[in-house]
Amino acid sequence: MPTTNDALTGDPIIGVHFEIQVGTITGYFTSVTGLGSESEVTEHKIVGNGSKESVRKIPGRLKWGDITLKRGITANLDMWDWIQLVRDGKVSSARQDGTISAFSQEGELIAQWNFVAGWPSSITGPDLKSEDSAVGVEELVIVHEGIERVS
Repeated sequence: MPTTNDALTGDPIIGVHFEIQVGTITGYFTSVTGLGSESEVTEHKIVGNGSKESVRKIPGRLKWGDITLKRGITANLDMWDWIQLVRDGKVSSARQDGTISAFSQEGELIAQWNFVAGWPSSITGPDLKSEDSAVGVEELVIVHEGIERVS
C-alpha cells in the first residue's frame, strides 16, 4: 500500500512493533513512550506605551522525555547486561547513542528516531503468577540527552 506525506489525505501510521538498536543491543518491543521533548515556558513581563502591562511567553530550557519500552519477557539478557554497567558504576560505558524504529504491519520501516547518550535508568521484570496465562512484560526506561525523528 503506497504511503503519502500529505497530512490532509494520508493515512496515519500504525506501528505494530518497535525495534531498538543501542550499540550491539537489538530488541523488539510492543510499546514505546517518551519520544519527544518539551520547552519550559518563561514568562517575561513587558510594560508598553501608556504603562500597559503584558506578558510575553518565551521558550526556556529544553527537556527530553524518558523513553519507556515494554516487551514480553524473552531469554535475551542484553538489556539486563546494559543496566548492569550502570549498577557497576560504569555509566560512561553505558552511555550509548541509539535508534528506535517503528515497523508497519507488512514489516516495512515507517518511522525512526535517534537518541544521544542514552543509558538505562530502570528495568522492571514481569509480574509472574502460576495461575495466569498472560504474557509476562518487562519494562526498560532510558534517559538521554536528545532525540530527533529522522524518518
